[in-house]
Amino acid sequence: MRKRGDNNQKKKLSVKKIILSLVGVIIVLFVIALASAIWKNFVINDSIDNKSVLADFKKKRLEAEIHSIVNKMTLEEKIAQLFIITPEALNSGKEITTANKFTKEAISKYPVGGLIFFSKNINSPEQIKIMISNTQDYSRERIQIPMFMSVDEEGGQVARIANNSAFNVETFGNLSGTKSSQEAYMLGDTIGKYLNDYGFNLNYAPVADIYTNPKNIVIKYRAFSSEPLIVADYVVEEIKGLNNNKIIASLKHFPGHGNTTKDSHNGYAVTYKTLEQLKAVEFIPFEKGISAGAQIVMLAHISVPNIIKGDIPSSLSEIMVKDILRNELDFEGVIITDALNMGAITNKYNSEQASITAIKAGVDLLLMPENFIEAYNGLLNAVIKGEISQERIDESLYRILLLKKDKLNW
Repeated sequence: MRKRGDNNQKKKLSVKKIILSLVGVIIVLFVIALASAIWKNFVINDSIDNKSVLADFKKKRLEAEIHSIVNKMTLEEKIAQLFIITPEALNSGKEITTANKFTKEAISKYPVGGLIFFSKNINSPEQIKIMISNTQDYSRERIQIPMFMSVDEEGGQVARIANNSAFNVETFGNLSGTKSSQEAYMLGDTIGKYLNDYGFNLNYAPVADIYTNPKNIVIKYRAFSSEPLIVADYVVEEIKGLNNNKIIASLKHFPGHGNTTKDSHNGYAVTYKTLEQLKAVEFIPFEKGISAGAQIVMLAHISVPNIIKGDIPSSLSEIMVKDILRNELDFEGVIITDALNMGAITNKYNSEQASITAIKAGVDLLLMPENFIEAYNGLLNAVIKGEISQERIDESLYRILLLKKDKLNW
């Protein structure tokens, strides 16, 4: 009896040992797993910290490089970089389809920030490639800075390339017929591919306007929708498509042209919405587009009397530029005017007045003044006389060159 009891006791002890051994193994495995997780987390966090430090270092180095370039430029060169003009503005108003010695001489005197091309400048794929390539060579030779080579290629009714039968590219119907975010991405991707192939780097698209006024004849077929969230979604997708093909996107026409009834190409255009009303509708696609990485926002020439007193166009208003676009929407990129040769501007301002007022308001780039030479000299003299500080010019120039460094393979 005692022997059987001893055996039972031994069995119990053996089971306890096995259980204790298993518990020990489990504890060891748990400790190893915990240590491994802690180590992995440390390594990941360390990697993230290193990446963050590296990114911060690169950013500071780039900023220092841009400031160094700005400091070495003459005032004349700085002023010229604030303009995007037509090829004709550099060549005595004649219709231009080539870049030759006269173009080179003009760029030598006025090393402008960029050119905008219209249908009359675009004859064939080979012609526009050579024209853009030569012009870029002249700019790099003169000032070591590439130009913005820009175009209005929205798709639909506004398409300088796709609506030219000499170009075998995919065409799109009116933007109002876009049915999905996938179609919006394809629009940007397709346009981006062929613009990049021809040498363009900046497209005045996407249209972020919302078609909210049935009497609007300017935006009707150029807007994606009358629904803010749909427009916002499509705008974001088009930006992705353009950016993926190294084409800079420019949101337009801030603060929103879809509620107006007049065409600012011809004269005064107005929306009577309040700031709260614009925030609730018109601003939504711009906010989403900015968050998605839009590098440029184009200001419309529309007046907003319930925000900006009187009939001052948004493109010339410090309230619209600084208080709203910069501070309310947190946009840190480049701000460009709509074309300054449009009736909403020329009916009230000459080229000198419009350019000076826009720069004072905080705009960075001046698009197509009616008289480029008058605008350039007027702005130059305003700085020389102290009406505009050189620091103000440098501020815009810094944003422009930072964008060029980031996007133009410079």
